[in-house]
Order: sequence, then structure tokens, then C-alpha cells
Amino acid sequence: MMNNIYENNSSINDFELTEQQNLAASIFFGRKTKRVIDIVVSLLGLAVLAIPFGFVALLIKLEDPKGPVFFSQTRVGLNGNYFVLYKFRTMFVGAEEQLADLMEKNEIQGPMFKMKCDPRITRIGHFLRKFSIDEFPQLVNVLKGEMSIVGPRPALPHEVEQYSDYHRLRLLVKPGCTGLWQVNGRNNLHFEEMIQLDLSYLAKGSFLLDIQIMLKTFLVIITRDGAY
Repeated sequence: MMNNIYENNSSINDFELTEQQNLAASIFFGRKTKRVIDIVVSLLGLAVLAIPFGFVALLIKLEDPKGPVFFSQTRVGLNGNYFVLYKFRTMFVGAEEQLADLMEKNEIQGPMFKMKCDPRITRIGHFLRKFSIDEFPQLVNVLKGEMSIVGPRPALPHEVEQYSDYHRLRLLVKPGCTGLWQVNGRNNLHFEEMIQLDLSYLAKGSFLLDIQIMLKTFLVIITRDGAY
């Protein structure tokens, strides 16, 4: 297991950290309203996107006939429980094995990896990522109850291994397809800024905030802000 290398590297000042230690999730997350929203939106989304999904699958197969259409990956969800996340495949087969060789080119601070010109991404993959189309299969995760439409970014296990107790507070709610991080800069933000946004959402979550984030997500998708 990796050391918590970011434990003493927080940009949060002492006062804010003291406040966050007593952080409790908004009562909104304990109500059925959020789950009802998730079920309704995911069902409608899957129904509307069924035909476009078929077209995307065809494009992926035309570029790489031998590779799978979907990419599945273990992520960390509510209370640190693992689940399998689904996405459209945007990288060449075997791309994960090449990650170690690219770590020195990481363009985002913290235990995440982002690279604008990642050589592992396919041609159709670049297009899918620009408009966040690759993320749409996560609606299946939402329908299964593993994710929510709105919530923190679903982290990878090796990222969570580097979390401090402070960072782990973001695991008190389900991860989301979109969230404050995604609509406030996304990959242009560093790790600690993402944590602050996640914990702000955890403390202030509400029906109105979820609606605002979902509406802003459409704008972010269109403008491709922070997507790569």
C-alpha cells in the first residue's frame, strides 16, 4: 500500500480543516428524493440514448474491430466499497499497463493522472472524451445504485490508498456522473481543489443544488470546458 503522500500537503488552512473534521453529510443524502431522481434520470437517459449508444459502439468497433466496446474498471464508492464502473472504451487495448511509463508526464496535481495528449487514446476516443460521451454508460451504475447522477468523482483504488482521513470524507456519499468538480474546471483543477468542492457538496447537498449542477453539466459538455 502506498503512503499517504498528500496527508500533509493540503491547501486547506487550519481553521477550515478543523471545521471539516466535524463535517456531516447533508440530510438530503438520507432522503429518498435523491434516489428517486437517480432512477428517473438514468432510465430516461438510457431510453433516449439507446440508438446513439449503438452508433457509438459501431464507431468504436470500426476503428478497432478486435477490442471491446465498453471499458470496465474497479472504482471506490460509498463508504469505500468497490464497484465496477462502465464507460465507452476510449483507449487502445492494454492501455492501463502503459500508465507507469507515463506518470512523469502527469498534468494534474495529486493522486490522479491526467494528460492532454495521452498517446493511449484512440481517434474516436478523443471525440468521445471531448463531449464526455464516454461517461454515459455510467447511467447503468446509477440505476444499479452504485453511483448517483450528482456526486464526487469516483476514485480509483490506488488513489484512495494515498488519501488522508480528511480526503476520505468524500467517500461518505455516492460518487456521481457529474458534480461540482466537473462543472467548475474539471481537469484544470488540482487535487486539493477537487476535495474542497466535493466536501462542499457533501455539506450543502440539496435537490436544488443537484438540479443546478445537472443543468450546468450540459453547458460544460457543449463548451468542452476542462475535458481531455
